[in-house]
Amino acid sequence: MALGAPDEPTMPRSALKPLQAAVCLDAGARLEGPLLALAAASHLGQDEHVAGVREILTQAGLTDAALQCPPDMPGHAETRRRLIREGQEPSRIRMNCSGKHAAMLAACVAAGWPPETYRDPGHPLQQRIATLISERAGEALAHTGVDGCGAPAFALSLTGLARAVRSVVVAPRGGADRAVADAMRAYPFYVAGTGHVNTVVMEAMPGVLCKGGAEGVIVAAAASGATVAVKAIDGSARATTLIALAALRALGENTSAAAHLETVPVLGAGEPVGAISVSRAVRDALGR
Repeated sequence: MALGAPDEPTMPRSALKPLQAAVCLDAGARLEGPLLALAAASHLGQDEHVAGVREILTQAGLTDAALQCPPDMPGHAETRRRLIREGQEPSRIRMNCSGKHAAMLAACVAAGWPPETYRDPGHPLQQRIATLISERAGEALAHTGVDGCGAPAFALSLTGLARAVRSVVVAPRGGADRAVADAMRAYPFYVAGTGHVNTVVMEAMPGVLCKGGAEGVIVAAAASGATVAVKAIDGSARATTLIALAALRALGENTSAAAHLETVPVLGAGEPVGAISVSRAVRDALGR
């Protein structure tokens, strides 16, 4: 099923983190359970996330100072307000990609690669990541850019993104790909955080891997292999989850446990005045 231009290149950004985490694990990074989920996370910077990222670094003999993602405040509102009251400044470890960066550093230490240049597209780690993504997507990468966190960002089609993430979910047990998928689904809090739609979807629908990317991207892969990739061209994520759920339902998945995410309220003065729901064009595409 397709709508729009799913074979045109786009930047999935954080939606590719499961593949990046798999390369880090395969390179020798000591990651399992919540720490492996954090390696593929866009977390909200809650205290549990920070503790996990610090554990990854400590196991690799590193400190927060090794992180090269930009300093940020937590995305979790209550945690952010608390840190502001305490007079704390933005920090790299609170940045939502710090788990990925810590995993990359741990992989470098384990493999004997220079950790100082781990973000360089020519670095052995980034070369392995690019190769794996291309292989799993079944297409050449259209472009390599720089993500908001400073790590390389890769352009590929939505079709390729769906293929790549599906490959992680349906991979046989015992390999790095499947280990990442299993960790994300077993520990959804560490993939995002309290109230985040990625976490909520995975908590409500065990067996589904759900991962968003900046600028209106989401990918959701069910244990059956049914996989959906969505890109909203206006860059907003407000409708992506409900479209992904509608597509999974059309593919035969039971989405009833996440039904409360299938419409998004539009508020006026804090009160519902409308709702965002699946359009006729999307319904027609799903019907095909």
